[in-house]
Amino acid sequence: MNHPDPVQPFHAISISRLARDLEGQGRSIIHMEFGQPSTGAPAAAIARVQAVLTSDPGSYWESDALKARIAKLYQDRHGLGINPERIILSCGASPALVMALTAAFRPGDVIAMARPGYVAYRNNVLALSMVPLEIACGPESRYQLTAAHLAALDPAPAGVIIASPANPTGTVIARDELAAIAAVCATRGIRIISDEIYHGLSFVGPVASALEFAPNALVVNSFSKYFSMVGWRLGWLVAPDDLLGAARARMGNLFLTAPSLSQHAGLVAMDCVDELEAHIARYARNRDLMLAALPAMGLTQIAPPDGAFYIWADVRHLTDDVMDFARQLLLDTGVATAPGIDFDPVDGGHFLRFSFAVDTPLVEDAIARMIPWFQARNRRPA
Repeated sequence: MNHPDPVQPFHAISISRLARDLEGQGRSIIHMEFGQPSTGAPAAAIARVQAVLTSDPGSYWESDALKARIAKLYQDRHGLGINPERIILSCGASPALVMALTAAFRPGDVIAMARPGYVAYRNNVLALSMVPLEIACGPESRYQLTAAHLAALDPAPAGVIIASPANPTGTVIARDELAAIAAVCATRGIRIISDEIYHGLSFVGPVASALEFAPNALVVNSFSKYFSMVGWRLGWLVAPDDLLGAARARMGNLFLTAPSLSQHAGLVAMDCVDELEAHIARYARNRDLMLAALPAMGLTQIAPPDGAFYIWADVRHLTDDVMDFARQLLLDTGVATAPGIDFDPVDGGHFLRFSFAVDTPLVEDAIARMIPWFQARNRRPA
């Protein structure tokens, strides 16, 4: 018997494919559909890899030096003394999420998460035969889960996935709210998975880690965003002592090890602070440009972009088919965006996500193309 696949496609990929096809036809395309830095790895990290290529054949390997350096990051950013042995290096954040879910939960377990939220949370939970419990989160809670949301659930879920800064909204969970979430979860026996992949990318000051309030949380992170190493596929999981053996067993059996070259590069990248902070300054400039332009585009209902590099904009006054809307925007202007249905299967048809991680001149060009396009649609009768 054939069973329908519960895992839905990533709709932004189809927009991106159309964008690539148009580029192949000679069109000028600005890629604002994916959340990836337009910059490459830090120069010193690339130089290190070039040297390693001539001296190291590569092997199944987990760098103790890199784990120790990541532990130092938690000490420097959060004042936390993390045993490096709790850090499991992975092939990006995606395998780290799979490790966390399968180490902590079993098929049939209910995992709560915010809606809107990153598409892979829902789809990974479904693929692993767990049950996603998506909680509608709107502007009243800054599109984030709250302690009140979790306290009201009956029965309590087995786990919850939180993200701060979040994708697609860029919103941050305030420190006191994160502490309240941790307290509710401790009382109700809810295990926390915290996706901290956008840590370091904040426009509102330091962002707290779930580990500051929930020592038994599982924390996912990556070199893809702040460290600008998307294609290197390097991430990590911080596992609590009671799940460390289970998580390591899953890493070894499902993924073996993180790429050895990427580990060499990542160790060097972590100390390229000046270069990395220059990226943040560019994102801040891009954010300012987008926020200044949105009113001229008629987009006044947005999530507060506290961090990451996203604008989550309500376009319900312009369309009831955001997939077609994003496709037409791309065809007419050459600007590729992400349709909201990826992040919210219920209300996402009213939203569009813009990524401002591209170079600043491209953001300026995109704005110049989009303003007249949006203004023309705002003038149309309903």
